[in-house]
Amino acid sequence: MIARLRALRRPGIGSFVIATCLVVLAAYIIYPIALLLVLSFNTAKSILTPPAVWGFSNWIEAWQFPGLLGSLVNSFQIWFLVTLFSFPLAITISLILARTNVHLSHKIEALFWIAYIFPSLASTFGWVILLDPDYGFLNEAMRLLPFVDVDEGPFNIFSVPGIVWARIMGDGLAFKVILLTPAFRNMDGALEEASRVSGASNIRTMLRVTIPVMAAPIILTLSLQLLRVFQGFETEWIIGSRFGYFVYSTLIYRLVRLSDTPQYGDAIVLGSITLLVIAAIVPLQRWIVGRRHYTTVDASFRPGLFDLGRWRKAVTAGILCIIGLLTALPVFVLIVGSFMTRIGFFNANPVWTVRHWGEVFTNNLFQDALATTMILAITAGILSPILFSLLAYVIVRTRLRGRTILDGMIWASAALPGILVGLGLLLMFLTTPFLRPLFGTIWVLLIVVTISGVTTGVNVLKGVMVQLGASLEEAGRVAGAGWVRTYFRIVIPVLMPTMVLIGMLAFVSAAGTTSTIVLLASRETTTLSLLALQYGAAGSKLEEAGIISLVIMVVTLGIALPFRMLARRLGVRHDLTTDEAAVPPPIRT
Repeated sequence: MIARLRALRRPGIGSFVIATCLVVLAAYIIYPIALLLVLSFNTAKSILTPPAVWGFSNWIEAWQFPGLLGSLVNSFQIWFLVTLFSFPLAITISLILARTNVHLSHKIEALFWIAYIFPSLASTFGWVILLDPDYGFLNEAMRLLPFVDVDEGPFNIFSVPGIVWARIMGDGLAFKVILLTPAFRNMDGALEEASRVSGASNIRTMLRVTIPVMAAPIILTLSLQLLRVFQGFETEWIIGSRFGYFVYSTLIYRLVRLSDTPQYGDAIVLGSITLLVIAAIVPLQRWIVGRRHYTTVDASFRPGLFDLGRWRKAVTAGILCIIGLLTALPVFVLIVGSFMTRIGFFNANPVWTVRHWGEVFTNNLFQDALATTMILAITAGILSPILFSLLAYVIVRTRLRGRTILDGMIWASAALPGILVGLGLLLMFLTTPFLRPLFGTIWVLLIVVTISGVTTGVNVLKGVMVQLGASLEEAGRVAGAGWVRTYFRIVIPVLMPTMVLIGMLAFVSAAGTTSTIVLLASRETTTLSLLALQYGAAGSKLEEAGIISLVIMVVTLGIALPFRMLARRLGVRHDLTTDEAAVPPPIRT
């Protein structure tokens, strides 16, 4: 009896695994954010060294800091305007792709995935080259028209509308389309059919039936967008810093990294206020999600498509033009600009040159940044799916204590913008003596890029695991394998297609990330995205910034597309008939 009690009290390997997961995530999420809030009340001259002096002077002075609260208002302004213009367009495109007989529907949907993967830096630099008021290609073209007589071009990217446009073209539209299209495609067509039978036109049916019925996934996507209020950084910094317009993330970056003396107190208070706003947004988002049912497919499901008739080709061409604005046009402009002596100066002598390419590829800083980027991206692409699958397995397949807390921590990380996580980690490494030697090294960046996509990765794998039966794992345990061996020998091979996709997304994210690492990187650990950000924000090296963003695009798409094809080949095949699947392969002698 005593031996049995000792065995029950003895922690197993499962308890060790979940304890390790909780500690790692707490060190990445909970502790830095808690430290950020605590240090906001440290009024010492240097908050990084003891002794601490506690008080409210940081908060009092922060309210008087010019532009601090305005930066939060600017963040909401940009998010609201991007959502206002991109959401109706995304709904329209998703309805067309999912509910009409438009040409190449699935291929066009795949192109929106490419647009989503397309680096936002490349898109932003492309539109800066097109819409710069002094030398933008479109403004130069407008000056050639006889009825346009202006010294400065009619388009100005360095404005609030310019930021909104660049954000929509960067990730504001493609992200919504890839979320809404699958939900719209799974809608039962019975109500639409009834509407058409009653004499309603296709357009009236869409407006009066389809959109109201699909209000649930639309509201769900909008609620998910609430969590992205404070996610913007690259576009806002590249464009907004040129005319003194700061959102909260770019103001924190300016206070911490670009001031002669880092103003940690003001940055910490701004971050703390942002956390309080996020703390109010998350319950609102969860309340919106929990108010309705989101069932679009049931036992009576019958798909149906609207016939576009004579508009079919025109609608297809229009969507392809939008995809061209998202990807092809910025790439073309970046390539043309990279071969100009000075972007936009068509009267230069000579106009064309390859000098910028030579300067970039022979620059030691670029070579080091490329090496750092590849190390980070490859490491994240390999380790992230393994780590995320382990977390998903613990949450779905075990009854270990603490798994509910683990799941809550993973969801909480989705609400934390990258710049806030970076600021919290910066303070953690600078104020913790045994962690300080790690600051500025590549190890810190490896931790950040590996864990940063934990919410998306874990929840995708959780969805796959819920669909899988437990019979294979039970067979492994009956054969004498423990849960660790069962996990590595049975679960991972079955999950491999999804893990490849998660690894691809982790690679793409790590190769182009800026906000999560911008406060943690040093000169020795600068990545390609940070180097492009440094060149492009100044405006004096826009040609080099464009070339670097093209390199990022080639690296990400060159890896993402082959691995997406690999994941599809690794998945369960649906193109075999029952008889073909049952025939064993011939035995070669």
